Amino acid sequence: MSETLSSISKQWRLLDHSTLGLHFPPLDSFAYDDTLCAFVGRGYSMPTIRPWVHHQTIVLGIQDSRLPYINNGIQHLHSAGYEVIVRNSGGLAVVLDPGILNVSLIMEGNQSISIDFGYDLMYRFIQKALSPYKVNIEAREIIGSYCPGSYDLSINGKKFAGISQRRIRGGVAVQIYLCLTGSGEDRARLIRSFYEHAVKQSPTKFTYPDINPATMASLSSLLNDEIDITKGLHLLLETMLQENVSISTAAFSQEEHAWFSEQQARLRKRNEKVL
Repeated sequence: MSETLSSISKQWRLLDHSTLGLHFPPLDSFAYDDTLCAFVGRGYSMPTIRPWVHHQTIVLGIQDSRLPYINNGIQHLHSAGYEVIVRNSGGLAVVLDPGILNVSLIMEGNQSISIDFGYDLMYRFIQKALSPYKVNIEAREIIGSYCPGSYDLSINGKKFAGISQRRIRGGVAVQIYLCLTGSGEDRARLIRSFYEHAVKQSPTKFTYPDINPATMASLSSLLNDEIDITKGLHLLLETMLQENVSISTAAFSQEEHAWFSEQQARLRKRNEKVL
């Protein structure tokens, strides 16, 4: 099975939160993806691509929330002007801000959709979207970056994106954050300072990243071209059309809205408990 959107489905739904997301809580994005996983996974909704952008927020992983001085770390982030939430999937701390475009690909998790396939699908999708720039995009762990993983995307050793995956109720959400504009180094410094305040050189139950800000950069700086959210979204939509995928902009059904409200309440209650 080839790693293209059209190999999943010839028709995809576009749920564009690249602007709207600036006006609802970041935690709701994870409720949206869980809702879509449930409905797409059961065949009630078509596969969905959801671009999303939020104001300054640090999304912690579960392990981050258990650091010995987590309250100090959170206070430090608040003082820097960032909201703090804990996501319901794996991974470690990442930054959200208006210069970062997040994209979720949600599809049915049948037997042909392996974990590697999901990661490769997103990797190939981003490669094709950036093909006009004729650069080599690698997928490998970038030591020294925040939230490092084997599917960090980089150019000349500088990470500009990271891919994660969540599977729930028969659905798969492959999520990527793309640092389009702004300073990748400044974002890395912020996460490094969070760990300094949340750990204070105490023993931890997991190995948190030793962050080197020089390992991270924005796509605009790497390509020497201003790629803002609008241009990034345009590149992604052009890629969908090149893959002969038709795009539906169907709104949420009543059933999806009801399920979303339940997930929204569950995630908020869980965050209140964790934080």
